[in-house]
Amino acid sequence: MSHYIVGLTGGIGSGKTTIANMFAEHNIAIVDADIVARDVVAIGSPALIQISEHFGKHFIQANGQLDRALLRKQIFSNDNDKLWLNNLLHPLIRQQIVKQLKDAQSPYCLLVAPLLIENSLTKLVNRTLVIDVTMQTQIDRTTIRDNNSIEQVQAIIDSQASREVKRAHADDLLNNDSNTLEAARDMVNKLHQQYLTKAVKP
Repeated sequence: MSHYIVGLTGGIGSGKTTIANMFAEHNIAIVDADIVARDVVAIGSPALIQISEHFGKHFIQANGQLDRALLRKQIFSNDNDKLWLNNLLHPLIRQQIVKQLKDAQSPYCLLVAPLLIENSLTKLVNRTLVIDVTMQTQIDRTTIRDNNSIEQVQAIIDSQASREVKRAHADDLLNNDSNTLEAARDMVNKLHQQYLTKAVKP
C-alpha cells in the first residue's frame, strides 16, 4: 500500500461516523470496516451460507439477510461461537480492507474501525486517530441513538478496548464529548492539513 493511511477509531457512541464524514468533505477516501463487515455477509455470500450451516437457518431473515441482532446475542453469551465467527470473518474482512486501501485515490485515506486496536488493524496504518469521549457520553448517546438499555451499551463498551488503552495507542486525540459540530470540524480541518503534509513527504 503506497498510501498514507490514518486509522480512525473510538468506542461506541464516540462519533466516529460524524468525524469520518468531515474528512470525506475534503475528498478523502474512507474505508469503513463496519461496511466491509456487512458486505462479506451479504445475501448469498459464502460466509453467510457458512453462518447459516453453523448456527441454523433461523439466523437468516425471510429476506435472506443475516439477523444481526440474534447473532450478536448468541456470540455475546458464547465464547466458542464468538471465536468461530471471528475465525471465519476476520480474514475475509481484512482481505477486503487491504484491497480498498490499495484502491483509494486520495492523498491519504482513512480506515475507520471500531476495533482497530483489538483486531490489530493498527499494523495497516501509519497513524492512529482516537475519537475520545467519556463512558457517560457513550452511554447517553447510544441509549438514545439505538434505543438500547444501559446494560446492553455497557456490555458493548466492556467488550471493546478501554478508554485508557485507546488513548495509549493514539498518535492523535480528538475529544468529542460536548463539542459543537463547528468545533469538531475545526479540529478535523487542522488534522487534515497535518495528514496532507505527512502524506506528501517522501
